[in-house]
Amino acid sequence: MPTAAKMVAALVMALSMFLAAEASKAGLPQGTPSAFLNPIVAGIGFLCGWIVLGDLVGQGYVASMGHGLRTAVTAAFWALLVFSIWKMLQLSIRKRFDGPVEAILGVFGIMADYARLVILPNVLAALGGGGVVAGVLAEFFGRRFR
Repeated sequence: MPTAAKMVAALVMALSMFLAAEASKAGLPQGTPSAFLNPIVAGIGFLCGWIVLGDLVGQGYVASMGHGLRTAVTAAFWALLVFSIWKMLQLSIRKRFDGPVEAILGVFGIMADYARLVILPNVLAALGGGGVVAGVLAEFFGRRFR
């Protein structure tokens, strides 16, 4: 059911993830195509804000900060997973994997490589700060508009 808290959580998490994606471009190798990075990551942030954080409101402001951080980590995980699966599919088309099991296991290696590239102080600040702000604002709007 749509609520004001879910909408605020989704919008603030989308903005937070957009800023984190923009900050993560500094860690990507030169020439990496990043045209779709921001909108895809923002969309994942929107969905995680709506589904994860939007359902956790109503437990107090201190808990909401933790819920916001949890949502930011969840969104970052899904963003890494989506881009890792996309890279695995590209490598599979080029016959870089011997079989489907190796390709599926390769996703997690690719995911770890991407995580090492984008874990930068600016990215962590955008994720952490945005998650806390999203949690507090979602809690505020959840109490205000019941």
